[in-house]
Amino acid sequence: QVQLVESGGDLVQPGGSLKLSCSASGPIAGRYSIGWFRQAPGKEREAVSCISSSDDYISYVDSVKGRFTISKENAKNTVYLQMNSLKPEDTAIYYCAAVWGDYYCSRYVGIEPNEYVHWGQGTQVTVSS
Repeated sequence: QVQLVESGGDLVQPGGSLKLSCSASGPIAGRYSIGWFRQAPGKEREAVSCISSSDDYISYVDSVKGRFTISKENAKNTVYLQMNSLKPEDTAIYYCAAVWGDYYCSRYVGIEPNEYVHWGQGTQVTVSS
């Protein structure tokens, strides 16, 4: 069972940037797809992005396309979320989560939070002037 720890959340001004990290307790390459999700106060948890275990598929939700970039460093068992041009509506707790295999990060399905099994504790991102 993989354990995940997020870091990098902070208070940032609108238009600013942050890079979140998701560190896994063991190997993820060829094993786990990793998703980034967020939950704002009073709202449901929503998907942000995912990267497949084989690294051959990446997906973003429309609201972050062109602003956020997901990447992975397999040697460090770490997935990153580079967030640029941040907006106040990006304010949320950001979580990373893992699911075995590639299916739940693929062109066949959307990024469904309920399908992801292993979750980190979250990191707070606040975008405010």
